[in-house]
Amino acid sequence: MTRPNHDDHADAQFGSRAAAYVSSAVHAHGADLMRIASACAERKPARLIDIGTGGGHVAYAAAPHCGEVIATDLSPRMLEAVAEESARRALSNVITCVSAAEALPFADGYADAVASRFSAHHWNSLTRGLAQARRVCSAGGLALFSDIVAPASALCDTHLQTMELLRDPSHVRDYSMAEWTTALGQAGFAIAAIMPGRLRMDFAQWTARMDTPVPLAAAIRQLQQEAPREVQEHFAIEPDGSFTIDTLLIEAVAT
Repeated sequence: MTRPNHDDHADAQFGSRAAAYVSSAVHAHGADLMRIASACAERKPARLIDIGTGGGHVAYAAAPHCGEVIATDLSPRMLEAVAEESARRALSNVITCVSAAEALPFADGYADAVASRFSAHHWNSLTRGLAQARRVCSAGGLALFSDIVAPASALCDTHLQTMELLRDPSHVRDYSMAEWTTALGQAGFAIAAIMPGRLRMDFAQWTARMDTPVPLAAAIRQLQQEAPREVQEHFAIEPDGSFTIDTLLIEAVAT
């Protein structure tokens, strides 16, 4: 049997769970999302491309401050849910487009702002995705990237990536701050500000949102329980498996 490629795999993982991501409290709130909204309010972009929109929360936050928001995603079903929620919120300037981050179907400099939140760790290639983001963003344009960030410690990094992959087989990598800053510079973005954060993940909700099979959820719990003290302390692992991860929001300018 021929196995699906990564993009098809990601679509299969997320398409059937679109409603869960639209309604997810973890995705619908956060200081980084508030800052994305305020940055858009300050710049008032004529057009913003939201790369890997997922449940659409960047699009909803940005839309009141932009002329147009284009929400892109690999999953048609995810975009259908975003279009429905945008209509429910009367955000008529949100439009959707099926696209991988690495192959955005827009002309060079098509937008004066780009954004992506909790998406890049699913991209097949961070380098190609950021290169596309820079290509479609006009010089001087606003760029906002928010994601889970891998710890600097190799030990903690390995445990994080393992937990993520057990939960979701379409996971690629949570990148470190150093990896992000290097990749953004190589793509042609100048970093203006970095906002670090910490985000608690309720284990039951985290696994339910992805419908993680029971044996794999149990494997994550065993991994947590057997983890060395440094890992348990870094992620503040709780008795029920809930834990806390590092995040970052990077504000940049297309050079």
